[in-house]
Amino acid sequence: MRMGTRWDSGAEPPASVPALLHEQIAAVDATVTLSGVQPKPRWTLTWLEGRPVAELETGAVVRQDRDGQVVVGHVDALED
Repeated sequence: MRMGTRWDSGAEPPASVPALLHEQIAAVDATVTLSGVQPKPRWTLTWLEGRPVAELETGAVVRQDRDGQVVVGHVDALED
């Protein structure tokens, strides 16, 4: 079993967040910074079928799909 974690938008992702997600997490964080949302929303890392899923409280999701690709979207619109 893998444990998830939480961190603030704009902060460095914890070591448990796979490096392959970092670039897209930073891209989503940049949009939050530009929007001036306060307080900063938090990310939650979970694992679905062994693949990482990072979800921001705004509904933005950065995850690894079945093919190993990083997918960015919204929680209401993503399908695997």
